[in-house]
Amino acid sequence: MWRYCKWVSLAAAITALSLLSEGPASAEDEVLVPRETVQLFNGTNLSGFHTWLVDTRRSDPRHVFMVTNGMIHISGDGLGYLSTEREYRDYHLVAEFKWGRTNWHRGDRVGKARDSGIFLHATGPDGNSHDGGGAFMAAIECQTMQGAVGDFLLIRGTAADGSLIAPRVTVEAAPERDADDWWTWQAGGRKQTVTRWGRVNWSGKARQWKDELDFRGPRDVENAPDQWTRVECVCDGERIRVKVNGTIVNEASQVFPSSGKILLQCEGSEIFFRMVELHSLAPH
Repeated sequence: MWRYCKWVSLAAAITALSLLSEGPASAEDEVLVPRETVQLFNGTNLSGFHTWLVDTRRSDPRHVFMVTNGMIHISGDGLGYLSTEREYRDYHLVAEFKWGRTNWHRGDRVGKARDSGIFLHATGPDGNSHDGGGAFMAAIECQTMQGAVGDFLLIRGTAADGSLIAPRVTVEAAPERDADDWWTWQAGGRKQTVTRWGRVNWSGKARQWKDELDFRGPRDVENAPDQWTRVECVCDGERIRVKVNGTIVNEASQVFPSSGKILLQCEGSEIFFRMVELHSLAPH
């Protein structure tokens, strides 16, 4: 019996060492599914985030990303993002933003529509995007550009092993493409798949949309530049639904990737966020 117990103890120790050597995923590596409200922005500092600028990388000498009066202030001076340290999936994101006054030469926004975005399911190393010359990450962007709040943009990138990260979505689309040959979401429309790169317009986007300062279309649901606009992104498995001020404006299925980090974009325009939080999805 003693020899048997000794053998069992030795086997258990070997098994434990084997599991340890395989390196189970640490808490920092897990993709998190919110079970309760997660306040990504705590109202005080940028804890839980890191910054990235295409010209200075993780250094922010111009103080592009700051907390001011309980708000995230992104000055817009450059191209880059504020990234969560953790990855998430299956969540209901709620964010509220308003525009500042400044559009910058650095970012090519002077005289143009105020521009930013909320990147969903961002994946790969920092600065891996093909679009923006390495300013961003491969992701599915929920656009917050004036007149285009709620557009989906597919941002391609390169994984750490050099392989292509090619996002894709399938949408129900209006029969006609826009002037740039992209689809517009229309509930009940014919299903279309967009892959590698491209855009899906939100349902009420003006066909005469122009990249000009303070553009506003006749069906826009975003608020005035100096007022808060609420954006909700419901990411449920391979589906994303976007609401702007309570109105459903875009929806996609067969989404890839379906998990990742969440980024707040800096793209040449001053912007403030006062809320960025994740809610648990309602039970099915």
